[in-house]
Amino acid sequence: MAEKRFKQVYFEDIIPRFKKEFGFDNIHAVPKIQKIVLNMGVGAAVSNSKALENATRDLALISGQKPCVTLAKKSIAGFKLREGMKIGCKVTLRGDRIYDFLERLVYVALPRVKNFKGFSVKNFDGSGNFNFGINDHSVFPEVKYDDVSLASGLNISIVTNSADNKSSKSLLSMLKFPFIN
Repeated sequence: MAEKRFKQVYFEDIIPRFKKEFGFDNIHAVPKIQKIVLNMGVGAAVSNSKALENATRDLALISGQKPCVTLAKKSIAGFKLREGMKIGCKVTLRGDRIYDFLERLVYVALPRVKNFKGFSVKNFDGSGNFNFGINDHSVFPEVKYDDVSLASGLNISIVTNSADNKSSKSLLSMLKFPFIN
C-alpha cells in the first residue's frame, strides 16, 4: 500500500488525534497551516539583473507558481542600493500547494541538505509560526544544478492558525518535520 499524502494524513489522522489529545471540540480550532511564504533575496541583483531573472525562474520551478519581485524599501549607499530597486522575489503558497511543497521539502529536499541534523524549536516565533532558511536552493530536484549560476538562500515561513508554539510543533512533528529538541 502506498504511503498517504500529507493532506490525507492531516484530515484522516492529525485532526482526530488533536481533538483527542488537546480536547478540541470544534474542527476549526485544530491547528492548520494557513500559508507558506518562500522568499529569496538576491543581493547580486544590484549589479547583475540576470541573477534576479535566474532566481525568479528557480523559485517558480520550486513553488509551481510565478513569484512576485520585491523592491528595496530604502537606499543604502554602502551596498550601492537605491530605493525601489529589484532585489528579490517571493511566493505565497496556499491550499493544496502547501501540502505538495511540504512533501517535497521533507522527503526530497531536506535529505539533500549537507550536514542537516534537524530543526531547532527556537525557529518558532512565539505565535505558532515556523521560520527557517536553506543555504542553497539547488537541493530541490526541480532546479537543474547545471543551470544555477549563483547559489542563493531560500527563506521559508510556515504560518499556522495556532496561537502557541507547542501545538504548532505538534502539528509539524505529525507531518514528519525533523526536530532536534
